[in-house]
Amino acid sequence: MLRRKARRGHGGVQEVDDPLDAAQERRVRAVLALGGVPQADLPDGVQQVRLRLLERAAKGDEAPRDVSAWAAVVASNLAMDWHRAKRRQERIGERLASLRQLEHPSDEDSSVLSLAVAQGLDELPDSQRQVLVLRFYADLPVRGIAEELGIPEGTVKSRLHTAVRALRARLHEDEVV
Repeated sequence: MLRRKARRGHGGVQEVDDPLDAAQERRVRAVLALGGVPQADLPDGVQQVRLRLLERAAKGDEAPRDVSAWAAVVASNLAMDWHRAKRRQERIGERLASLRQLEHPSDEDSSVLSLAVAQGLDELPDSQRQVLVLRFYADLPVRGIAEELGIPEGTVKSRLHTAVRALRARLHEDEVV
């Protein structure tokens, strides 16, 4: 094990065991790099692996039988997480770009739509209107709505489905959409 110096709050220095030796660190870096993580992000990935090892020890979990293999698997999972996050960011960027390309509706069109939506919301039962507003206007997740209202998630989903279907039907009847 390598030893690294860690600072204490009052200026003292304490020796701390580094959970990764040099060979294990090189292996983690290689797995991350082969997994497509950019060179600039490799140090963060190595630190994440160290952190997970330290967290295991702090929880009192037994050390992995083969730290090198365990660290390589964790590094591989981190690389997959990095790609997922990158794809998610790309999709968000694409959506924002497509929104910018759409023509903005005229003030008259948006006023008619706003009025029709408001009337449609007024016609919904209170419980359906409540979950619809919390979900789409307050941008709360289904789980958050369920927790705040003290009802099951399935009930929230059912009310949302029914409310959206009723509102969509109303807007089609009025030939707004």
